[in-house]
Amino acid sequence: MIRTRERVAALTFNAAWNDAGLDSILGELARRRAPATFFLTGDFAARCPAVVRRIAAAGHGLGNHSFSHPYFKDLGVTGRRREVVAAERALRAAGAGRALTPFFRFPYSETTSAHIGEVNTLGYADIEFTTDTNGWKGTEGGMTVDRAVDRALDALRPGAILQMHVGASQGRTEVIDARALPRILDALTDRGYDIIDLRTLLTL
Repeated sequence: MIRTRERVAALTFNAAWNDAGLDSILGELARRRAPATFFLTGDFAARCPAVVRRIAAAGHGLGNHSFSHPYFKDLGVTGRRREVVAAERALRAAGAGRALTPFFRFPYSETTSAHIGEVNTLGYADIEFTTDTNGWKGTEGGMTVDRAVDRALDALRPGAILQMHVGASQGRTEVIDARALPRILDALTDRGYDIIDLRTLLTL
């Protein structure tokens, strides 16, 4: 969460599987002129360099989400470092350019103070979230667009960081978060919230 009393919120999207919802998400963000930060795994960036370039060209930030999305607790210090560094190299090779931020998001949101310290040493700030819409679970996991929207709005408060996902797992093509995004943005506007670009935190 961003420490502020102002009615602002930040949008973030993770990408590790595919880009099934990207067209809809980028289109909606462009229509609203809303910034977002996309946390990509290095594996995704290597497989989908055109997606990296599209996100950067659209003016959004790109964050590091590890290379292969492992459980960091199962890795040693060297393994964790390798994941972060390899992801950064993949993002740069894919064309992230100046859109690349010094932001890292841990796989599975598993953080410890020691692991955060490790990524800090590598020049990254850990960026987690106020709530995840859980749209990534899909209908098979009991999620609906209504539930995703409700999760986002139930957690809404000044400085909230919302986490959504670009794609769908296990070969699915329905991306609940892409369908929920317009309603979430409408609700933010109705409640008097502005969308803040996380990169502005770097200049505070």
